[in-house]
Amino acid sequence: MAVFLSTYVNKVDKKGRVSVPSEFRKVLSGQTYQGVVIFKSLRYPALEACSAEHMEQLSEDLDAQDISNEDYEAIETSIFGGSVQVPFDGEGRIVLPEHFARFANITDEAAFVGRRKTFHIWEPTALATLEDSMREKARSRDISLSKIVAKASQMRGAQS
Repeated sequence: MAVFLSTYVNKVDKKGRVSVPSEFRKVLSGQTYQGVVIFKSLRYPALEACSAEHMEQLSEDLDAQDISNEDYEAIETSIFGGSVQVPFDGEGRIVLPEHFARFANITDEAAFVGRRKTFHIWEPTALATLEDSMREKARSRDISLSKIVAKASQMRGAQS
């Protein structure tokens, strides 16, 4: 399964067009909708993006959850109701809707951040601040990829 990896910073032109990184477009290339679904992050001053198929999976996952009606309504309204499908142009660019760019304070540049099955679109300086904070949090909690892999291996061994 292809995942969104890495971080790329691209220029935003005066019309609000920005090129989606080619590596991200490759992940999306097998999808039926040639573009991305974008919505405002509930957690960060950034945009979240994914394939239309991933949104369908999220919808199915939401139906399978045992959550309160209030939480269900909040998710449906803010994520599904607040999403837009943005097509790629012939050069692999998207037009960031103005109210989305304003929400994330994106003006001249946009940082695309891979998050496995989704990606974020950030204002680059705000992203740098978050990255510093997350690295410090990982250090203070002694989080490491090797520990995560070792724990997963132990869990797989226990299931056998």
